[in-house]
Amino acid sequence: MDIQEVVQYKIDPNIPQIHPGDAIKLSIRTTEGDKERLQHFQGMVIRLRKSVNGGTFTVRKISYGIGVEYTLPFQSTAIKDIEVLKHGKVRRAKLYYMRHLSAKQSRLKERQEKVTVQAASQEDENRLSSEEAQSS
Repeated sequence: MDIQEVVQYKIDPNIPQIHPGDAIKLSIRTTEGDKERLQHFQGMVIRLRKSVNGGTFTVRKISYGIGVEYTLPFQSTAIKDIEVLKHGKVRRAKLYYMRHLSAKQSRLKERQEKVTVQAASQEDENRLSSEEAQSS
């Protein structure tokens, strides 16, 4: 018997596809006493861990010269929303070396999304058909 057969985890639809090097903005539910509010945390994904229960990810940012990291499970009820701001171009799965770099040195180039030939040709066809409709 496999553990995956026993444990059924639910995938949260609010979490987009993220990769190491991505700049993301988290909206985390924070409870203070009897009040609940949203706390925003913007940083770079430096680690993804996959496991049976969905896995975890680590986000790092520099706040007033001090590095702050959050490690959160993908299935956390505290996460309200994740927004991907930028896709970073990296060649590593774990970006622990970013901990030793200054804020300026840790900037990453932006990864260009690949456009498939089929999608590009379909966009061209849509553009041509709309131009023909306008000229008629």
